[in-house]
Order: sequence, then C-alpha cells, then structure tokens
Amino acid sequence: MKLPKFLLADNSDFPEDLFVVHTEYPRFILNVEEEEVEWLDDLEGDDEETMADEATKVVEAAFKWCDDELAKYDEEDDDE
Repeated sequence: MKLPKFLLADNSDFPEDLFVVHTEYPRFILNVEEEEVEWLDDLEGDDEETMADEATKVVEAAFKWCDDELAKYDEEDDDE
C-alpha cells in the first residue's frame, strides 16, 4: 500500500491537539499545538549536524503541509 507522506490525526484523549504523522524516513509524529516531535525512527548518519539540519527541514515541511491542508478545509467551509 502506498501511503501519503503526511497524514493529519486527532484523538479524543487529546481534544485540543492536532497531529501530523510523517510516514517516510525519518518517521515521526508532530503535535502541532504543542510543537513537539516524537521520532519513530533513529536518525542515522555520520554527521550529526547534517542529520539535525535534515530533521529540522522535514519538521518544517510538516508544519507547512499542515498549514496548507488546514487552509484547504477553510476554503471548503467558505464555499458552502
């Protein structure tokens, strides 16, 4: 099965939180409201600085994707 790179998630135990799940390496769950990341994969690489930069980029991409996705929902609501 092919999965999207990012998924939106919520949970009734955390009604105020919104999560983004990154399904590709390095996999992680981002709590958008708390701005916290739970890594599901160990970050591998020889250069810690490079790995930190890559991790920062993918988390920033997750925030941007989430903002874009939520804007689409707002547009749909405005159309109704």
